Amino acid sequence: MKVQVEAADSTLRATVATKLRLVGIKIVEQPFQVPVVVAAAETVGRALRSCPQPYLTGDYRLLVLADAFDPAEVRSALRAGVRAMLSTTSAPAKLASAVWATKQGESRIPREILLKLLRDRAGGGPDSAPNPSPLTPRQTAVLALMAEGYPNTAIAKNLSCSEHTVKNVIYDMMTRLQVNNRAHAVARAIRAGHI
Repeated sequence: MKVQVEAADSTLRATVATKLRLVGIKIVEQPFQVPVVVAAAETVGRALRSCPQPYLTGDYRLLVLADAFDPAEVRSALRAGVRAMLSTTSAPAKLASAVWATKQGESRIPREILLKLLRDRAGGGPDSAPNPSPLTPRQTAVLALMAEGYPNTAIAKNLSCSEHTVKNVIYDMMTRLQVNNRAHAVARAIRAGHI
């Protein structure tokens, strides 16, 4: 796997490149040679500004690493085609997982960023009280792992249960939340403060 790394400063670029190399991902120095671009800076907006314009308009899959995730900048990044966002302090293994997911066309945005985005849009602040959860502790645990992008097999392994049990928990949870798919379940649960 090869990626292009764009960063606001050379120190951050070297740090990101080192993390990627630790997990076997090669860094391409020539621009526009690979489909996955990792953009890093202290803010989402600055990370995007570090990318040459063709990355924002071409057929490239963008992964943004930042320290701060302003809701307006996150929305702008999503409109610009960003596939995934992570903290610049993410462990190499988590970064590698996000790179592979980005290459496959998956979107990965950590729960904390989604929560901030949804609360901002709903007009609630960080002190907004969550609604009482209609979910069981098991359903909440499954939903939290779903929000992190885990497939059913990984959820089952993480919770030490069968994949069949996970499917049943998801079915019941979706019924309780009155949603039709996983993304809607995660969004509704985050908005309500259940996870």
